Amino acid sequence: MPRVSILMNCYNGEKYLKKAIDSIYSQTFTDWEIVFIDNCSTDNTKKIVDSYDEKIKYYKTPINVSLCEARVFAKEFITGEFFCVLDSDDLWISTKLEKQVQVMEKYPDIGI
Repeated sequence: MPRVSILMNCYNGEKYLKKAIDSIYSQTFTDWEIVFIDNCSTDNTKKIVDSYDEKIKYYKTPINVSLCEARVFAKEFITGEFFCVLDSDDLWISTKLEKQVQVMEKYPDIGI
């Protein structure tokens, strides 16, 4: 089980998706998985995701749903001790997870 599960929801996000995923792969903290929810994309989203390794767990919603519903759909696939969300058009600096995990370890009762 990975320490951190990173939830990514995507609907036709090919324009920024590779950069967003690459920002996860460049993290200094490496004990993570991506729970990737494809919300019935019709672009090259799946092809982009398939170009990565097994650290990305790909799931597809049966129909296109709201972002909230897609996140609820993802809930059963999240296995990490901690989880966070990265939208498919956002980026993380390379030390984001390292710093976030340090804070959660230092203050386990605050529920960040």
